[in-house]
Amino acid sequence: MKFLDQAKVYVRSGDGGAGCVSFRREKYVDRGGPDGGDGGRGGDVWAEAVEGLNTLIDYRYQQHFKAEKGTHGMGQERTGKSGRDVVLKVPVGTQILDEDKETLIADLTRPGQKVLLAKGGKGGFGNTRFKSSTNRAPRHANPGAPGEERWIWLRLKLIADAGLVGLPNAGKSTLLAAVSAARPKIADYPFTTLHPNLGVVKVGLESFVLADIPGLIEGAHEGAGIGDRFLGHVERTAVLLHLVDITGPDPVDAYRTIRKELAAYADGALANKPQIAALSKIDLIDEDTRKMVAEDFKERTGIAPLLLSAATGEGVRAAMNRLLQAISEHKRQIQQERERTARGKEGWSP
Repeated sequence: MKFLDQAKVYVRSGDGGAGCVSFRREKYVDRGGPDGGDGGRGGDVWAEAVEGLNTLIDYRYQQHFKAEKGTHGMGQERTGKSGRDVVLKVPVGTQILDEDKETLIADLTRPGQKVLLAKGGKGGFGNTRFKSSTNRAPRHANPGAPGEERWIWLRLKLIADAGLVGLPNAGKSTLLAAVSAARPKIADYPFTTLHPNLGVVKVGLESFVLADIPGLIEGAHEGAGIGDRFLGHVERTAVLLHLVDITGPDPVDAYRTIRKELAAYADGALANKPQIAALSKIDLIDEDTRKMVAEDFKERTGIAPLLLSAATGEGVRAAMNRLLQAISEHKRQIQQERERTARGKEGWSP
């Protein structure tokens, strides 16, 4: 299945049905009277987050969604039928943006979460509604209210606990395949990964979701390579594992390149996210060389990197434990913040 993480769609709710002008023409009913019914309500357009989806590919083949119109009112005070709603099924983690691609309408982060995108028009009043002591035979009714229409953007941000970042061929996909059941494409050329991949990592009795995104290169925020759009899929993570190829010309320069691209993305929040640096592919060099490179890395960046090899498994368990610790700490902070907010609400009184 092809991966698609953003789509532009048009939505329109249904128009309300018109009210009816009608008079009773029944035998033995003295003088009759108005009996026109109201028009039906137009259908709404909703978006709902559902499980089992991980791409917006359905919206590549259909971009227009229109709810059903309400039917007109009828005689004998019969109300028109309401139009059927339209529900856009989207993956969990989908953001809905206005046409300007900046105004956030909704962020669907939980299964079953729904948001109204376009409200259907109200049905018009039939002439029965206008009957009064001074107007015994009204001969007018209201038309139905028009529905709403708009263009919106759907943007998917995968829900993951931790993310992998680094230059192309830093070993991200190999690591994901080694620690989870995911089977991303792996090859010895740049940009093998063209779309994000998710894998569930088990550490003892606990587990977390790890996301692998396409590699970044210098100038990605300006469109170099395949750009930095896929960084949106690690915005929700608690921690980033920054992989640096230890066999590269200058691991420190590679590390700083990615840091620069993270800082240039959106509002720079990714650069402030907790990160763990790791030198990968240590099985390709001898032990003395890897120690020397690690010491140089620490001296120039102030960060002591982890050493790991996805091919042999060396250092992988320690890296996954570090990620799990960071994720657990992040969850504790969120829970503490919620508790403080709840206590603040309980203590306040008008």
